Amino acid sequence: MTARWVRRPRGPLAGLVAAMVLAGGCVVGGVSESGPQSRPEPPRQSAAPGAERTRADGSTSVAEFKEDFAVAVEKAEVYWAEQFRASGRRFQPIRRVVPYQREGEVSCGGQALPRNNAVYCSAGDFIAYDVRWSVAAFRQVGDAFLYYLLGHEYAHGVQVRLGIRYSFTIQQELQADCMAGAYLGGSIRSRQLTLEDGDLEEFREGLLAVGDDPDQPWFAEGAHGTAEQRTDSFFRGYEKGLSACDLG
Repeated sequence: MTARWVRRPRGPLAGLVAAMVLAGGCVVGGVSESGPQSRPEPPRQSAAPGAERTRADGSTSVAEFKEDFAVAVEKAEVYWAEQFRASGRRFQPIRRVVPYQREGEVSCGGQALPRNNAVYCSAGDFIAYDVRWSVAAFRQVGDAFLYYLLGHEYAHGVQVRLGIRYSFTIQQELQADCMAGAYLGGSIRSRQLTLEDGDLEEFREGLLAVGDDPDQPWFAEGAHGTAEQRTDSFFRGYEKGLSACDLG
C-alpha cells in the first residue's frame, strides 16, 4: 500500500451528533477500563486462501515498517480531520503514537501494557504498540495490515471524541473495525492511498489473525468478535463508508 500526496475530497461524517468528550481510563481494544486485553500472536503460516501471494510488495525491513506506520498515522489524521470538518466540527488528532518493546515500559491510567498488543489509551490520548510484535505481523502478513491496525486503534480515539460508549466490548470493537475499513476505503477512493497487489488478502489474513475463538461469548468483557464478524464489519465500512458504521 502506497501513499498519494493529493487533496482528499470532503465527505459527510454520517450521524456525527454526539458531543466531543475525553473519557478517562484505558481504552484497550475500545471499552475496557479494567486492564489491557492481549491480542493473539501474528500467524506463523498462511491463514487465508491466497495468503502466500500477499507479500507482493516484498517489504520486510524495519525502515519500511517505520515509513508505512508514519504514513498510516498521517493519512488517518487527514481522513478524520476532513470528515469532522465536513460536519462543521474541529478534529483534534490523537496526541501521540508510542512504540514499546517491554512489558510495563508504557502504562495507561496506571496500568502497565503487556507485550503483543496495540491499544488506544484514552487517559493520555495516545496509541501504543509493541513494536516487535507489530514488525513480526508486518513481515508475516504484509504492510496493509499495519494500516488496518493503526486505523482500528485510531477509530477508538474517534469513538472517544464522539462520546460513543457501548454496553459490550464487542460492539465497540466491531464498530472500530468498520471505521477502520471506512478510513482505508475512503483514502483509496480519494487516491490518498493506492491499493497494491495482495493488499485485500493482507487485510483478510490480518483480520483472521486477530479474531476471537468462535466459542467466546459475545457478551464477554474484552470480546472483539470472531474472524468472520471482524472481516464483515471491516469490509462493510471499506465498501460503504462511515454510513455503514452505526455512528448515528
